[in-house]
Amino acid sequence: MGGVRALAAPFVVSGPSGVAVRDRLKHLTPQDERVLRAVGEHQGALASRDLKVRCAQGLEHGADTWAARKRELTKVSSSRIAGAITKATHDQWALARRGQAAHIRSLEAGIRTLRHRLSIPVGTKGTKRATGGYRSRGEWFQKSRRLTTLEARHAAAVAAWQTGRVRVVRGGKRLLNTRHHLAVAGLTEERWRGRWEAERWFLAADGESGKRFANETIRVTPTGQVSIKLPAPLAHLANTKHGRYTLTSTVVFAHRGVEWADRIQANRAVAYRIHLDAARGRWYLTASWQRPLVQAIPWEAARAGGVIGVDTNADHFAAYRLDTHGNPVGEPHRFPYDLSGTTSHRDAQIRHALTRLLHWAKQSGTTGIGIEDLDFSTEKTREKHGRRKRFRQLISGIPTGKLKARLVSMAAEQGLVIIAVDPAYTSMWGGQHWQKPLTTPHRKMSRHDAAGIAIGRRALGHPIRRRTAPPPHDRRDRVRHRTVQAAPGAREREGTRPPATDHAPRDVPPNGTRKRQPSAPKTVRDAPRTHQWIQHPLMHTGQERWARTTNT
Repeated sequence: MGGVRALAAPFVVSGPSGVAVRDRLKHLTPQDERVLRAVGEHQGALASRDLKVRCAQGLEHGADTWAARKRELTKVSSSRIAGAITKATHDQWALARRGQAAHIRSLEAGIRTLRHRLSIPVGTKGTKRATGGYRSRGEWFQKSRRLTTLEARHAAAVAAWQTGRVRVVRGGKRLLNTRHHLAVAGLTEERWRGRWEAERWFLAADGESGKRFANETIRVTPTGQVSIKLPAPLAHLANTKHGRYTLTSTVVFAHRGVEWADRIQANRAVAYRIHLDAARGRWYLTASWQRPLVQAIPWEAARAGGVIGVDTNADHFAAYRLDTHGNPVGEPHRFPYDLSGTTSHRDAQIRHALTRLLHWAKQSGTTGIGIEDLDFSTEKTREKHGRRKRFRQLISGIPTGKLKARLVSMAAEQGLVIIAVDPAYTSMWGGQHWQKPLTTPHRKMSRHDAAGIAIGRRALGHPIRRRTAPPPHDRRDRVRHRTVQAAPGAREREGTRPPATDHAPRDVPPNGTRKRQPSAPKTVRDAPRTHQWIQHPLMHTGQERWARTTNT
């Protein structure tokens, strides 16, 4: 076990810090749509201009430059709209900065792997803990060229990081590249242009606590009436007083509607965003607000009612319920999903599988769900897995970040706690210690089911290895049932109960006698009467030697 790395302790994942609900704006008039398009285009142009200025400033940004940008935007909009635009710009720049740092780490991981494999002789076989050399001199040559390419990319990325230069595309890089592949995407230039412009619009407003209905720019009344504060150049489009435009459509938040109504009636901040789904031609309104940070419950309380260990795979969740002692209870459960197809289809599949998992967890009476703290950011590199393209596609297809965020938010609504554990060796040790003992003619245990048990035991704080207590000195009524839990330092207690070999034959009734005759006794007292013990006449004085003879 000297090569096993140190394992991180399990921890309780903090609950969601924000909430977002959405509803469709139905029955909009042509005038409503013209006003929304005009406002979105105007404010979108301002947001693009502000983002360009912010990216040009790089690391030389400060409070003075922020205030200067906001003053320039206020002249052509309003103070609140300028504040929302500058805040969105900073969030977008910070997101690009984090993506740049992740890209640098990925390049460094690939460079380390390439240098290691290039330093090994060609043909050296790898192990489970370390990669081997390349298969041929040709492959070694190609990888040496790729190392030079990655080093050049890394140098350019580090230089951009040090100067604060980021690359941001308002509207999305993927949609921008689609412009060059319209036939493959099934789009015309006009339809693509409509999507591109809609993605670059800006129709959002931050909430303000203490103001009427918690937002002055985009106001939604408890009855669902939506009104917008128009920017100064578009004030002539207002249909109500104070330069506001009221839409004919109303919204009704079916999900969390009561919580939203309580917030706006108490004038607590709620942010709104209006956007157009150009593919469907539908307008939507999204409301979001922050939740107060709640102290996570202690880990001891989270595991008091047992946990459900969940193993995340490319096409299903493998879950197993464990009691507080780490013993598996019941049968394994699997919740399949399909991650092929469109983004909305994949999201719906994950949401449906998580819903079924949480309902089963709630019905079983457990208090927590144990899940691996997965992060494949350093595992997706082509340099590490080489020709294993299928495996690289497998781990790249598991949406670990989105899965964890959605699971935490959905579990909070059910009153369940998420416990994150170290993912190291869960599949290997689970299959080694739990797959075979739990396999029966009526239960087919997979390696993923056994990994769920390993994850659950680690979430409970127990070792993964299956240990059994010694046989009871008396009946089971005195020392209770046998347990599979022992102290971590206990020795010579691993393994299953040895199989019984002295059962009665199946063809003998319960009250019948055994066919096997008892063996001959080895003591004088229990000798049969057909045997007689005499003293051997050739023994010396003071010595006794007995021989058994048979009476005839």
